Amino acid sequence: MPEYQEPAAAATPGIYPDDDLLEFVDGPEGNADGGSSSTLMPWRVLIVDDDADVHKATELAMQGLLIEGRPLSFLHASSAAEARELMSREHDLAVVLLDVVMESENAGLQLVRQIREDLQQHAVRIVLRTGQPGYAPEIETVQAYDINDYKTKSELTRTRLYTVLTAAIRSYKQICALEINRKGLELIVEASTELSRLRGLHRFAEGVVTQLCALLGVLPEGLICAQAGGEGPGDLCESRVIAAAGQYGSLINSPLADVQVTHVRERLTQCLRERRHLFDEHHGTCLYFGLSGERAMAAMVDTGRELSSMELQLLRAFCTNIAVGFENVLLYSRLLDQAYQDPLLHLPNRVRFIELLDQNLRDPSGVTLALIDLDDFAGVNDAFGHSFGDLVLRAVAQRLGECLGFNTAMARVSADSFGLIGPDTLVNSERIRSAFTAPFAVAESCRRSAATTGLVRLTDSNARGSELLLDAQIALKRAKQQHRGAAQYFSPEMGTDARERFKLLKGLRAGFEENRLFVVYQPQVDLASQRTLGAEALLRWRTADGTFVPPDQFIPLAEQSGLIISIGEFVLRTACHQLKRMEDLGHQDFRMCVNISLAQFRHPCFIATLERALQDSGINPRNLELEITESMAMDDGELVRQLLAEIKRSGASVAIDDFGTGFSSLSQLRQLEVGRLKIDRAFVREAQNSSAGLTIAHMVINLGRGLGLTVIAEGVETEEQRQQLLALGCHEGQGWLFAKPMAADLLETWMQEQNRAQH
Repeated sequence: MPEYQEPAAAATPGIYPDDDLLEFVDGPEGNADGGSSSTLMPWRVLIVDDDADVHKATELAMQGLLIEGRPLSFLHASSAAEARELMSREHDLAVVLLDVVMESENAGLQLVRQIREDLQQHAVRIVLRTGQPGYAPEIETVQAYDINDYKTKSELTRTRLYTVLTAAIRSYKQICALEINRKGLELIVEASTELSRLRGLHRFAEGVVTQLCALLGVLPEGLICAQAGGEGPGDLCESRVIAAAGQYGSLINSPLADVQVTHVRERLTQCLRERRHLFDEHHGTCLYFGLSGERAMAAMVDTGRELSSMELQLLRAFCTNIAVGFENVLLYSRLLDQAYQDPLLHLPNRVRFIELLDQNLRDPSGVTLALIDLDDFAGVNDAFGHSFGDLVLRAVAQRLGECLGFNTAMARVSADSFGLIGPDTLVNSERIRSAFTAPFAVAESCRRSAATTGLVRLTDSNARGSELLLDAQIALKRAKQQHRGAAQYFSPEMGTDARERFKLLKGLRAGFEENRLFVVYQPQVDLASQRTLGAEALLRWRTADGTFVPPDQFIPLAEQSGLIISIGEFVLRTACHQLKRMEDLGHQDFRMCVNISLAQFRHPCFIATLERALQDSGINPRNLELEITESMAMDDGELVRQLLAEIKRSGASVAIDDFGTGFSSLSQLRQLEVGRLKIDRAFVREAQNSSAGLTIAHMVINLGRGLGLTVIAEGVETEEQRQQLLALGCHEGQGWLFAKPMAADLLETWMQEQNRAQH
């Protein structure tokens, strides 16, 4: 603090006259506060004046007085330059009593500008004093530089000086309170912004530790957050320390009851039980965060001092704001659980399992993925109900966990499938099979269960994440083709085949959308006269590069993918319109045969689709024949009979294709409303090559004739086959002997030539 010289014995004339000094001895009302003022933080006042008597007189005038309950402490500077240097170090001055004229006529006003603009001290109050009234500052200067008051030295009696300082200090106090509040609110907003980026309860609680200590201006030391468990905040048996700092860092994840520091445990317990904040300078501040669902959090910090009223207000605002943050974090945690965890078994779900797969691919050596599918689980649900099925799943998950240990990650990847990933020594076909050897205890009963498994050694696949799981699915499908309870390891060749099929299916979708699928027609003839009776509509696919994809490759893919519904309707409508064209050309009895897939046949809209095709094309319905396979005809007899009856009502007829390749029930076959049996080409070849084949073909033809049905053979390629089929009693034929499949325009030309030849 700059020193100043002792003032002369006599005060400067005109400043603080003797009557004021006598009044000072009696003391104004402002000195009436009880208690010692020596322990209170004083208001710091800087006197800037080149007259040493003014310094002394001001101190004497204010000696012993309290303003707003606190004493005054004076600092001194004899020039504007000295005051500037002092204020660059001191930042908690309440008032500056500033002489306008010192080393220069405007030194005081220049110092005011420096205080406000250079030093950026906006809270300190400035009172200008001058012994020369002619040097009063302009009104604009007072407004521009936030000057609190302006007085001539002759005006400043002791009472008036006290009044001026009281007004200035009150103003300073309000500005400081507003600034503290502003900074506190900024800290709360910053804390909320920072904490909003944190995910997970533990990380959020750690963030609360840091932000709360910053708000109170203390080191992150001695803070604990605890979550109330049990039925409510009063039930603390399950409360745990979820975040701690400093000397309490070792208590993280400990039960609150195990905290050995008595006052910490008791304060947190009391805070959670009473559901309120606790403020105590000796035992620490404990904050309560009330959450929904009877949950609560408590945080305690050792401040080592009594908190001000402003700090208490900020803490309450902080708690209100952060309680919302805790709610959001808990909600986020629940959403994460739902996104990454199976709610029934509390295992990772498919999404989380794929993440685990990617993590293991960093070091795939010696690691195996297994996909376990419970055999006939849908039947268990249908027979015993879903609650029983849930118990089966729990029992299987528990058994797998016991057999495979902690070094294996397990997930539920679908309704009845489990995913495993772990070392080859644990995740292998033998160990998994052994887990299903003993019966499972389910609902006080023992039940045996089997599972089919697809396995992938991570080093055998170049796939990642979901594609790796697809490889396991490919191996699982191969295992299911073997037998119940089988296991199959994935090989790169399997992946190549599967990806080729996927590529083919993708091309099929594109080809259908781009009209590269088209219909050709193969004539059907009477075997005896070789007169053309009709034609079968056959689907063909020509790719963009002009190559053809065989039907036995893309038709099964279309059926598996469901695309056959749209493709089948396209074939049906195209064939119907071509049939109408044939009728218009004079071929009134021309029969058009269209293959119907199982997916089409069982589709709820099939009959409606058929009726629309008949109506839109305007054909004679009796000229349309729908072909279904023998296996379709034998499946779900009641439904088949109902559909066949509806087809008959529409006017169309039905033929059974590939007859003899399935396992027909003769009694059921007799009840079906069909008009034609179509013998598979395999029987035509066998009849020519062996006596056994000939016997079977004869039996099939006799069966059809015995049921009063017309029998047609496909795949007739030679005259010898035609003669043999005639001898066996077959009525009709179809094959390259008569004509290859042809486009619609060629069919029309071919029919005209056939008619001319017959006439």
